[in-house]
Amino acid sequence: MTARTAFVQAAGVSIAYRRLGPEGEIPLILLQHFRGNMDNWDPAVIDGLATERPVILFDNRGIGQSSGLTPSSIADMAADAIAFIESLALTRVDVLGFSLGGMIAQQMSFDRPALIRRAILVGTGGPGSAGMFRPEVVVAATMMPPDAESLLFLFFRPSASSQAAGWRYLQRMLTRVDREPATTQHTIQAHLAAIRSWGEANGEAFARLRQIEQPILVVNGTHDIMIPSFNAYALSQQVPNAYLILYPDAGHGALFQYPDWFVHDVSRFLGGE
Repeated sequence: MTARTAFVQAAGVSIAYRRLGPEGEIPLILLQHFRGNMDNWDPAVIDGLATERPVILFDNRGIGQSSGLTPSSIADMAADAIAFIESLALTRVDVLGFSLGGMIAQQMSFDRPALIRRAILVGTGGPGSAGMFRPEVVVAATMMPPDAESLLFLFFRPSASSQAAGWRYLQRMLTRVDREPATTQHTIQAHLAAIRSWGEANGEAFARLRQIEQPILVVNGTHDIMIPSFNAYALSQQVPNAYLILYPDAGHGALFQYPDWFVHDVSRFLGGE
């Protein structure tokens, strides 16, 4: 909530980022969800992860305080993320991709496998994932301006316990005072086009997941209405060295519903040999 925003030049644009946590370990790079910026991360998750390792959040091209126009393909978003990492003179990183960010993380693993040691893929699916962003989801996800009710519908189950956890996440997430600019309509449409194209990928693209040699942790809730949870299971089946966790009574935002569990599970995974 108090981390300083810094800027670096990468791929011809200015990229905004925040770095926190101790030095000396392999940094964990966070890749954000559809239309999200750095302020949308849960402080409980970020601060928890940063107790043991350096954590780096950033706004990809055209988002938040970063300049340029948001591209409409996962491949271009992954190229920008790689350029950002290289601009920090990092040669080996762990990555945590949430939703759209999980798709970008997979593409990075295809394009630059030597850069990534381990990856956590949350609330996401592989190329060709089915049932993503159904019409009622698109309506809520593209609302301008976004509201609390839409986010609770998208990220949390309708049960009392899940909704209560959602409200707690909102309160934590909105605590930061110097908030970033809202996501533009251009970025929303570019992200939507990229997700749809990812979902239209053929079986050959899905088969590329077998080439990922790094350990991968796949995480979701049992009832994800944005990227249905069976896609997480299919993803974990396809990646040779994948682990799968499904949190109970949870949806797309399972990592925010169970921040303590999530931090513990990710820390244990990243600490493995």
